[in-house]
Amino acid sequence: MDSMSLTTLDRGKTTVDAATIETLAAQLRGTLLQQGDAAYDEARTIWNATVDRRPGLIVCCVGASDVIRAVNFARENRLLVSVRGGGHNIAGSAVCDGGLMIDLSPMKSVRVDPAARRAWVGPGATLADVDRETQAFGLAVPTGINSTTGISGLTLGGGFGWITRKFGLTIDNLVSADVVTADGKLLRASQTENPDLFWALRGGGGNFGIVTAFEFQLHQMGPQVLSGLVVHPFADAEKVLEEYRNALATAPDELTCWVVMRQAPPLPFLPAEWHGKDVLVLAMCYCGDLQAGEKATKKLRAIGSPIADVVGPNPFAGWQQAFDPLLAPGARNYWKSHDFTELSDRAVAVVTEAIRELPGPECEIFIGHVGGAAGRVARDATAFPQRNSHFVMNVHARWREPAMDRACIGWARSLYEAAKPYAAGTAYVNFMPEDEVDRVEAAYGGNYQRLLEIKQRYDPLNLFRMNQNVRPKQSQRAA
Repeated sequence: MDSMSLTTLDRGKTTVDAATIETLAAQLRGTLLQQGDAAYDEARTIWNATVDRRPGLIVCCVGASDVIRAVNFARENRLLVSVRGGGHNIAGSAVCDGGLMIDLSPMKSVRVDPAARRAWVGPGATLADVDRETQAFGLAVPTGINSTTGISGLTLGGGFGWITRKFGLTIDNLVSADVVTADGKLLRASQTENPDLFWALRGGGGNFGIVTAFEFQLHQMGPQVLSGLVVHPFADAEKVLEEYRNALATAPDELTCWVVMRQAPPLPFLPAEWHGKDVLVLAMCYCGDLQAGEKATKKLRAIGSPIADVVGPNPFAGWQQAFDPLLAPGARNYWKSHDFTELSDRAVAVVTEAIRELPGPECEIFIGHVGGAAGRVARDATAFPQRNSHFVMNVHARWREPAMDRACIGWARSLYEAAKPYAAGTAYVNFMPEDEVDRVEAAYGGNYQRLLEIKQRYDPLNLFRMNQNVRPKQSQRAA
């Protein structure tokens, strides 16, 4: 390898000599990539196609020792660092330009102890990897709704999905984590070991170190759940949403129902004349007894005059992958989101009006139904603060051609601004794009000051800044 000009923490340039780079490569169990290597482009390509960055070096890690060596190399040379788990984050923070990318995706191990109901998960594992192992034993940990998402980013930002109302957020089921901190030390974080770090990891994002192993508690569930879609004409949206709110007022924790509004994809169970037409979809999952689920979903399924109702028993691992085809990698994506304590009439009016102005066939709005067990955790028990939010809206602009950038991003931003007066003011950091750095403090609310103090202690240099960043005071000017 030749000497290289690499990007520094303050976005300047530094030259690292060939011998230093070769020493790093020789120390690794994994591989060190640079531009021109056969695997380089694949390693730097992530889910969101609007992100096209070229790291100077990529360390493909296969164990904690590789992570430690990469962190030490970055710190000693004051290099800009990004960390890739699943590469699914909307902001594209997994990839930096010109600096050092630490790629955890080879670390995909998942080990389950069914007797103890515990899983030990590597940071490169996807939600599908986790589901395959845990569901083999009829066990589950609550995660997200797209199986190609990485467990690392999902967990560190909070993590919610189909079974959150019953079992809490992903972070509520985190028992411990092995963490490489900015000084190159490997620490265990739990309620009894480095508890301040453990508190911060549960919702504080990648600000405090690189997790090399997660330990989760598991719950008996599955392998089948009652789940599926009820598709309505969008012309009925206001009435459907009104009855949807009423039905959820008495919903048990086992029942989750999300709303998706978009142009209908060519799903096999939809009549061909509805393909490409605006629809409202109720996507529901009941994670308990199937007969009880039939009763619990009755009100939701009785709403209006649906085009199709395909709710029935399904393998949970399969239901977790149901939305994967609509979220496949390779498209350009931009998100804006709000938390809501309630779906007011005004909020509903703003959202339904936006659907009438969809800029493209893959753009959509979804409203996640949360609360339940996740809402019964104290606001300051974890870094994740928005425990009172009953709904999370994600405005998902998705398109293929760069010429559509302005229209699609503009649509998402316009809806975000219009809905702001009716929102809770907090935000789910995993849904925040890279241009929302000014929203980080508000996203954490009353927990932000404690996060700042912990960041100051564990990463005063702000080595881990490619994230929704909590910036220690001495690094704020440089960042």
